[in-house]
Amino acid sequence: MKHGIIVNSLIVVVLLAAPIWLNAYWVDVLNSIGLYAVLALSLNVILGYAGLFHMGHAAFFAIGAYTTAILNTQFGIPVLWLMPLSGIAAGLFALIVARPIIHLRGDYLLIVTIGIVEIVRIALVNNIFGITGGPNGIFGISRPNLLGYVIRTPHDFYYLIFAFTAVTVFLFHRLENSRFGRALNYIREDETAAEGSGIDTAHYKLVAFVLGAFWAGMAGMIFASKMTIVSPQSFTFWESVIMFTIVILGGSGNIRGVLLGAFLIIGLPEVFREFAAARMLVFGAAMVLMMIFRPKGILPPLSRTYKLKTNAG
Repeated sequence: MKHGIIVNSLIVVVLLAAPIWLNAYWVDVLNSIGLYAVLALSLNVILGYAGLFHMGHAAFFAIGAYTTAILNTQFGIPVLWLMPLSGIAAGLFALIVARPIIHLRGDYLLIVTIGIVEIVRIALVNNIFGITGGPNGIFGISRPNLLGYVIRTPHDFYYLIFAFTAVTVFLFHRLENSRFGRALNYIREDETAAEGSGIDTAHYKLVAFVLGAFWAGMAGMIFASKMTIVSPQSFTFWESVIMFTIVILGGSGNIRGVLLGAFLIIGLPEVFREFAAARMLVFGAAMVLMMIFRPKGILPPLSRTYKLKTNAG
């Protein structure tokens, strides 16, 4: 226990001090790692906890980012105020599209979610309702303003993104150990047995879907305000693949594994940028080896044990 506290404390200290001795480029790389960590953690609720094969998470990310972009540029609403609204918009969209497909399992659900992200992307390209800007997207999104201080540099966004990441880790850790998290764990391990135990599996899976989408939508707000522009090219199927890979590679259902996966998938390619021609070859080989030797990820979730309470005497 003490060892874990010491390690976590060292990690926090290093993260807080990182912008002091890193230039703007590497700070921006860390920003990307933090943002993808949040997105992967939100996907982990659906994929890791509930065991739903979902590869359309970029759609919810896009809904959140475009909600921020439209409301900020059209109505001048400060972007920080739009964080919960962006999450709600993504959550409502998830509720609409997930309700008729939540009964699907495995590959069938995977294929449908791939279709969802493509439908969203094509709708954005075709300038749906005349408000998405078509292929060019939406420009001129405001920067976050926190108590009169405008967040604009990579170093500024670093603390915003990692504060949001820390909150995400804390809340999802609590969720994992809650009654809701345990129910999702039962569903992932054996849905039939979970139903036999009285768990409303459809309801729990739908809530997991909406919760993951809500969090991805809020991450979309940060992305939109950081880039000051959103376009369909930022929310392709490839983005969903990256999020899916982070969760599977790091360890589906394990928060620490997901954070490690975000560093490996987003950070390492930047470290080895000089070997750009071979990056995808190495990445593909690493994934093949992982599936052979560590099919549950680098840091798979620990087995849960439950103590039965008995009345003595």
